[in-house]
Amino acid sequence: MMTNLQKASLFFLSFLMISIMACSRELSHDDNEEEIIFKEESSTGEPEHYQAVPNDLVLIYDGGAHRRIQWGKEHFAPYVSAEVNGEEKWLFDGFLFLEIHDGRGRGFASGYQAMAARKTEWENLLENYFAKGNGIHALNEQIEEMRKTGRVTGEFEKRKVVLCIPEPIPNQTDWGQLDGRSLQFFRKEDRIDACKWYIDFAEQLFQDANFEHVELVGFYWLAEEATNSRNLAKDVADYVYGKKYDFYWIPYFNSDGYSEWRNLGFNVPYYQPNYFFSESIPYSRLQEACDRARKFQMNMEIEFDDRALKNNGWGYRLTDYLDVYEKNGVFDSLKVAYYQGGDAFYKLSQSEEEADRALYRRIIHLITQRAEEGVD
Repeated sequence: MMTNLQKASLFFLSFLMISIMACSRELSHDDNEEEIIFKEESSTGEPEHYQAVPNDLVLIYDGGAHRRIQWGKEHFAPYVSAEVNGEEKWLFDGFLFLEIHDGRGRGFASGYQAMAARKTEWENLLENYFAKGNGIHALNEQIEEMRKTGRVTGEFEKRKVVLCIPEPIPNQTDWGQLDGRSLQFFRKEDRIDACKWYIDFAEQLFQDANFEHVELVGFYWLAEEATNSRNLAKDVADYVYGKKYDFYWIPYFNSDGYSEWRNLGFNVPYYQPNYFFSESIPYSRLQEACDRARKFQMNMEIEFDDRALKNNGWGYRLTDYLDVYEKNGVFDSLKVAYYQGGDAFYKLSQSEEEADRALYRRIIHLITQRAEEGVD
């Protein structure tokens, strides 16, 4: 059986092969090509949702010792509201809290670290999100402050929180104990029990916090491929749905099982184009990702990191996402997730470079326009 490092190498080699086979960025899709307009698609067969799904879901990576960002109240300020055409308006309506490893050698999903995270790391991750002055508390406090000012226009709805579920990595034997028994992850029932414990713990922490301005609407499956979840995610989904939450998933481009999201048990899927991260990946990748999302009825993800800042020179790749998504009607009818590396959106909002400010203004305009017009 392969080790986690061997699996990580295989994932990397697969991604590298895709990148090498890709053409240069100068190749753009044919302007005469038939446009894909999502809102013309039939809604027949759409999955049932137990909670309202946010239009604009921003990914907040936090919880690992390697992180240098402090997600306090002030840091959430540019995500909560912004000035648009002279008026302060609400921005992201959804916040996904997640982490891939603990920064000390333990991974929360297959392939990230040599060792798998244990119960203690799972517990610490959640407690970090609910620590006073950080994470969800800080988000709630910033929203409260803005509501008290009365400056923000438009009707307010509670911001929606989604929490990641670490993958119970197959064959792990040192995860820890539940009810006096040691869980062994070569047993499917033990993997499911670990997930149930985590979901219950998260739900209890949220209830105990008694937040006024945010609500828990779902859980996110951290593993971005189905390789180790094909016979597990559906059982976890049944537990999530039994509690009236939704089950989110954001598989990467060509991920194992990405088109099988329904059978795997998820009901809020997004698709990663993975275009931003390498200049060897052609512009046509974005249209291909949109076509696949249309075919398999998935939402879309926008991806960028600090390289999008003017001083790093990759802002054009973020612009490409916005251009292609607008052409394809993504912002008219689909939900959008925003991968920002660490806090690249924050950096765009604080930058004095006009190119960065222009990107920031374009994003907040798209978000606030969606909020005003609504998404079908």
